[in-house]
Amino acid sequence: MRRVSEALYLTAITLWVGGMWAIGYLAAPVLFASLGDRQLAGIVAGKLFALIGWIGLGAAAYLLAFLFGRWGGQALRRSVFWLVLLMAALVAASQFGIQPLMAQLKADAWPRDVMESVVRDRFAAWHGISSILYLVQSLLGLWLVVWSGRGLR
Repeated sequence: MRRVSEALYLTAITLWVGGMWAIGYLAAPVLFASLGDRQLAGIVAGKLFALIGWIGLGAAAYLLAFLFGRWGGQALRRSVFWLVLLMAALVAASQFGIQPLMAQLKADAWPRDVMESVVRDRFAAWHGISSILYLVQSLLGLWLVVWSGRGLR
């Protein structure tokens, strides 16, 4: 059973971090470069970011449970635990704070494209904040991959 939980631990990290990098730095740019309709590209990219957000929250829940199962209360003394918790907090802030706010700004702009509306500047500011958070999550994810063995020892 230990081997299965360890394999799931590594799989969760791979799925979460690999998905973040694939969506954020491969799929989304390709969508905007390939589709003639930027609004459609934004809708599809938004759905992909929401999906990887849910995957991240699920992966973080498993990783934290794994670390507690492996180390008990000593997990709180391990840097990998705090790294996963920080990443989960950033995902939650994006998923439950920034993304709903951006969706409301898009709805407020309807029937126009948000970038052609009076809420353009607010949307652009929140999009920038969201992008910075995503970059931070991506870099922390790289750190998590490098430190993944620390959760097993």
